[in-house]
Amino acid sequence: MAYRLVYHPAVLEEDLPRINRNLHARIRQAIDRRLTTEPTYYGEPLRHRLKGFWKIRAGDYRIVYQIVGQEVWVLKIGHRKDVYEVLPSRLIWKP
Repeated sequence: MAYRLVYHPAVLEEDLPRINRNLHARIRQAIDRRLTTEPTYYGEPLRHRLKGFWKIRAGDYRIVYQIVGQEVWVLKIGHRKDVYEVLPSRLIWKP
């Protein structure tokens, strides 16, 4: 079963430009291979106030997403040390 990817606008405008270009391929590969096929199998559910959201790892980077029907909403891509700091402002987003 294929899932459709939907990106938060800030992922494309803010997150990706801040990441070293050498890592873009690794992150893109993680998204394309894992999130479009089996996002619950490859992902790890988040807990506490982020319950209902998921993450996958791509090296030191985390991709935070939510599964809505047949869509995977990619909400944040960032370094593991600070990816969760700005995430709450993106949780209310609806495409």
